Amino acid sequence: MGLSSSSNESIQLCIFDLRRGQNEGQELDKILFFFPSGLPFSKQLSVIGLSEGLITFTRIFSPEAACDSIEAERHSHVFHEPEPDIWMVMVVAKSNDSEPIWRDDALRKVLKETHSLFVMFHGSVRAMLEKEPAGGLVRRHLYSFIMDYLRACIKRSPSDDCCCGNDFLVGKKFLLPSFRDCLKERGTVQMLTITREAAIEVQSLVRAFESSAVTTPCYSLILFQDLLVSTTLSPDDTINLFTYAVLRLTPHALSSGASSWSYLRKGNVTSNVVTETNVTHPSSMSESFYGSSDASPGEDNNYHVVRPLQSDKWSKGKDGYLVTDLWGAEVGTWVFATPTVLLQQTGERMYLCAYQHRSLTLMLLIPISSIPNGEQGVSAVKQQVLENASLKILKIEEKLSKGWGGENAYHVGGYRYLLVDGDRNVSRASPATKVTTLTKESLLAMNKLRQEVELEKSRAKLGDHNCEKDLEVCIRAKNNAWVISRVTRGKELYMVLEKANETLLYASDAVEKFSNRYCDGTFSLD
Repeated sequence: MGLSSSSNESIQLCIFDLRRGQNEGQELDKILFFFPSGLPFSKQLSVIGLSEGLITFTRIFSPEAACDSIEAERHSHVFHEPEPDIWMVMVVAKSNDSEPIWRDDALRKVLKETHSLFVMFHGSVRAMLEKEPAGGLVRRHLYSFIMDYLRACIKRSPSDDCCCGNDFLVGKKFLLPSFRDCLKERGTVQMLTITREAAIEVQSLVRAFESSAVTTPCYSLILFQDLLVSTTLSPDDTINLFTYAVLRLTPHALSSGASSWSYLRKGNVTSNVVTETNVTHPSSMSESFYGSSDASPGEDNNYHVVRPLQSDKWSKGKDGYLVTDLWGAEVGTWVFATPTVLLQQTGERMYLCAYQHRSLTLMLLIPISSIPNGEQGVSAVKQQVLENASLKILKIEEKLSKGWGGENAYHVGGYRYLLVDGDRNVSRASPATKVTTLTKESLLAMNKLRQEVELEKSRAKLGDHNCEKDLEVCIRAKNNAWVISRVTRGKELYMVLEKANETLLYASDAVEKFSNRYCDGTFSLD
């Protein structure tokens, strides 16, 4: 059906528009993005044609909710419709392992995150198509953005110290989120637990931000290390800005010069790897169709493409503000243009000003419409923030640092866990260094359990939109570990107990103790 089982095509990612290319001879118009772009157009169209067929067929039975995943003999097909008739599809070749090594929901969240970040910086795909119906504008932006996104997931080998031209992917591998990430949740934020006294100090700082932009309402986001402290944004906008901050702005991101995304790991994992051959040099034909992603941030091929996910492009200035040349410079000056983002809740474009003091990162968002004199006005607001809030920033950073327990602050001895609050889009999990101590059998069992829970949640949602089904699942893994899930009132707990007693009663009692001590009894059965 147009999907090769070749190891060179173990992942395919495409974006297409069902409203375009419906006439004979115009089929290429529907393709907005395809990875790997080096595939012949006939193969790309074959993959997209199959996806269109599956979408059309499943809509016969479910007009309001087309397919979200299809399991074939050799491939998994994961679908996401982020905008009406704009489809993202990921096709992943199955491994030879008896147990599945990834979850469809985890892969779909990669697609959702990609689109959400793209819209935050560039606006919707549909709006870009309406602006330039030929499609060149949106293809170029999608290609540049998504390839930068994929590069952020590249695993660099120890001997690979440099890259030249388009050969940057030689010796690197792209890792899909797999069973080893089953105790992590994409699309959520991780919060820092602070004292009441510190919370009052933070609230005072937020008010100082607001008073600095007295003529208009502004928004703020405060992080300590890679954890969220405070936000005045909507939940969706918070997730997008938090994701970008952890990726590119926090002290860890700036110092490493590399991705801090959760599924980059040390070790040799071949079962979920897309090798360098998948990201081949685009042919001259595909270069003209999609545009080269290695252009400078300025004008190129008639389009000005801002590439906010490029690495090593942010640095800390002498005044503490983070600066970048990714958005170019103000016309007629050598002053770097202030980054801008689009808020999902209000649809308003905002200036993004980021300030950093030691482990504290502060993001201030100011409406562009409120500052008529451009960079000069932004500079004045930045200066006002420093005058109003600099002492508060010093005090809060010091207080949070003294109370910080380090990267193992949320480790609970004997437990490997993931807590998800779906209503607040917040998660907390065992530190990654502790999760790596689990055996492969335990992780595969948890991955399978989560797949079953997600399937059951999906069925419940289709059956009754107002129904929140409570679930409890306990599995004894092949290595005798207990793998447990409890879901209730929008909250989810996933837990692995490798050193538990043989009885289910012992494992259940361990979950009860955890729930009562760390979750206010949310997951207790009493």
